[in-house]
Amino acid sequence: MEEISKMLTEILNGDFIRAVISSPRKKEGILKVKVRPVEKKGKLLFQLESFIKTQAFHENLEADAARERIEKYMEEFQQMQAETVKETWTVLVSKKGKVTVKRRKQKDAVQQADRSHNRKKQYILQEGIPVPFLKDLGVMTDDGKIIRTKTDKFRQINRFLEFIEDILPGLDKGRELTILDFGCGKSYLTFAMYYYLHELKGYDIRIIGLDLKEQVIAHCRELAEKYGYKKLDFLVGDIADYKGVERVDMVVTLHACDTATDYALAKAVGWNAQVILSVPCCQHEVNIQITEKIRRESREEDALISLSPVLDYGLLRERFSALVTDGLRAKYLEGMGYETQVLEFIDMEHTPKNVLLRAVKKNKKKKKILEEIKKCQEFLGVSPTLGRLLTDKGENS
Repeated sequence: MEEISKMLTEILNGDFIRAVISSPRKKEGILKVKVRPVEKKGKLLFQLESFIKTQAFHENLEADAARERIEKYMEEFQQMQAETVKETWTVLVSKKGKVTVKRRKQKDAVQQADRSHNRKKQYILQEGIPVPFLKDLGVMTDDGKIIRTKTDKFRQINRFLEFIEDILPGLDKGRELTILDFGCGKSYLTFAMYYYLHELKGYDIRIIGLDLKEQVIAHCRELAEKYGYKKLDFLVGDIADYKGVERVDMVVTLHACDTATDYALAKAVGWNAQVILSVPCCQHEVNIQITEKIRRESREEDALISLSPVLDYGLLRERFSALVTDGLRAKYLEGMGYETQVLEFIDMEHTPKNVLLRAVKKNKKKKKILEEIKKCQEFLGVSPTLGRLLTDKGENS
């Protein structure tokens, strides 16, 4: 690691802008590290932000300590991209430990990074830069300022785009990609996806928004035509019955109520979609099934008696059932070969329903996980729609 040590000694100074450490050798533990300069009480420090699946941790270190910590990280990672005012650096570490360091001069002058410890968050869509669909949807003024009452909406849109940014390496940029947005509603996020992926990132994409509300779909069509978004289509239709395409690369379903989420996930698995983003809503099915099991069996026979401190109270049973529903959905996706994360998402309607399932296709089916799901369902006496749909399609076998 001598080459990395020399590079860090050279760049960890006042000209340093940022660095990203990625491609971990192990799937567990820290998945990515971001480094940026900060200034506290007149002293230059380097903030290391390490990410695990659902959390981020920060530490501020002086140059020597930061160098040592980054060197340690690079023993477990395969890649680092670093940027200074004058140069960009790429570090690659092979499986056998061979280190390759490449540097090149910046084509254009780059400003120094904002070193404020409490710096303003840098959003993907930035205030001050007018975005047509945000203006028409009432989030932004003509000069790019965020309308005060829509600040939360603006943050939520950017949060969603951050989830997409993370899965970009899994999308093929060499061909047209098809994305389906089930239950698109007013389509804040549908337009945001198209703008981000096509206009900003240059992907060749076709996005289809699907919803049951004819008036809403008509308005979305008008906006798409107004912006010249030729490959953004909006259709009136039901998730369960939709058969308009044969191949889908990414499926998005936000707040599809109760079992509608299951139908969307089953469709995605059937299409072998590379990416699934789902924010479930109103999970009633499992709650009803657990309640019926409690009523059906006597207290002496009931296998759920050990959970009585939760299940005896309607509100807690409802929340417990929602967690079970989303946990089983995540596990079903893992069993179908997806690398699945359960993440916190700021809900678009400001409700507690803020869980996002992000699944990326990685492996073959895992029968062991499907067996674990079966045991859980038998214990709780539940049979979620997603499991039945996958069984009916021959996926869950």
